[in-house]
Amino acid sequence: MANLDRRESFRGTSPDSQRNRLFTDFFGRAVQEQNNLTTWAPAVDIYEGENELVVKADLPDVEPEDLDIHVENNLLTIRGERKFEKQADEKEYLRLERAYGSFARSFSLANTVNTEAIKADYKDGVLTLNIPKREEAKPKQIKVNVATADAVSLAAAASAR
Repeated sequence: MANLDRRESFRGTSPDSQRNRLFTDFFGRAVQEQNNLTTWAPAVDIYEGENELVVKADLPDVEPEDLDIHVENNLLTIRGERKFEKQADEKEYLRLERAYGSFARSFSLANTVNTEAIKADYKDGVLTLNIPKREEAKPKQIKVNVATADAVSLAAAASAR
């Protein structure tokens, strides 16, 4: 029955479009699988707290010694490589979907952060960068003094003298 369903999907299409579809399905999948071995960009979350900016990058199976993190001209760059290690004969792999190879992600930082005090932690395949804000960029609470009625009348009396 499964074969009949596949043939049904070609019903109403020309032989040329059928051939093009088969070609694209076969070679498109092969190209996609090959690209997975060469390029990838890890997922990154960035959020801002009251006192810092936090960058979290998913880097499973990336060794810490394969990471390069640097800031230059307020541009944060995370570079690294996830190496493909054959654990089975290539013919034994039924599917390769995880991406391997070198990667680089860059992010512009505002002038409000202190790039000299960045802290980096790597745990369970997640890189976390804590980028503190400069003191002048942190929110400041300004206390408002409220004058009482007695204080206002005393101040008025003193100025009237």
